[in-house]
This record gives sequence, structure tokens and C-alpha cells, in this order.
Amino acid sequence: MSLVIFAVGNPSRGDDALGPLLMAELETQSLPGVTLVTDFQLQIEHALDLDGHDLALFIDAGTGTPAPFDFYEVSASAGMSITTHALTPSAVLQVHAQLRPVTPPAFVLCIRGDHFELGEGPGEAARTHLQAARAHLAECLALPDALAWRQWQTHDGAARPAPERV
Repeated sequence: MSLVIFAVGNPSRGDDALGPLLMAELETQSLPGVTLVTDFQLQIEHALDLDGHDLALFIDAGTGTPAPFDFYEVSASAGMSITTHALTPSAVLQVHAQLRPVTPPAFVLCIRGDHFELGEGPGEAARTHLQAARAHLAECLALPDALAWRQWQTHDGAARPAPERV
């Protein structure tokens, strides 16, 4: 299984640093079959980073996200207006779908953020949310499979328990 992980955010804008902080931790690990991509925001060129991968994960911080995080599958959005900067994960998938016959399943791990002020670090609540997201991500990395990940989707800020492994 080949996995690409995108972490999006600005380390100088408070809770927006959550994605890059989580990615920095991943960069210290030896993760076979995993490609890591970090940027301030998703760009049209990131569609090409999906090439050759069986699964994709987008990590970002979000306002209005249920605490501590939301984890869900995302798909390409046909008819979506695509510009050359600041794309959503759905838009990146749409660009890839226009270029290639097969686009990998993709998921979003959106960590609750509340304060995005320039020059600030992540707040205490955001760090608590990051800790919960880190644990969920570890489960995902232990079983990088779209079928399993679909069972772990959240929409209420609480991760569903991982199914027993056979």
C-alpha cells in the first residue's frame, strides 16, 4: 500500500500550525510506502503528488471543526471552480481525476483550531486536539486501508473505535 500524506498550514499562524506540527513528527519516523508533502496551502500542482499512490490523507486545522478532530472520506467534486491557488482536497482530487484515469481514495483529518493569529503558536486547546488526532493517525498508519478508514470516519469530533484486527 502506497500512501501520500499532505499537511497544510502556516506554522506562524497559531492553530494553523497543527498540520505542519503533526507532519514534523511523521518526518522523524521511518514510514515505508509513505510520501509526505507539506505546504502552506494546497495548490493545483499537488494533484500530481497523488500519482502512484493507493491512498491519500489530507491533514489541516479548521475552524468550526468538531473537537478534537473530524476524519472523513473526500472525493473529487465535478463542476467545481478551480483556481491556481488555495484549493480544497476535493479540488485537488478533481484536478487529478481530469488528468488520470484513476484517483486514489482520499481522507481528511481536520483538527479543531480556534485561534489563527499571525505570530502566535498553537493554543492549549489546539494542542489537546492535536494529541487526539495523533492517536487517530497512528491507528490509520497501522492499517492504511480505505475500507478500514471508512469505518473510522467521524462527524461528531469523536473517533470511532478501530475494529479488531484479524
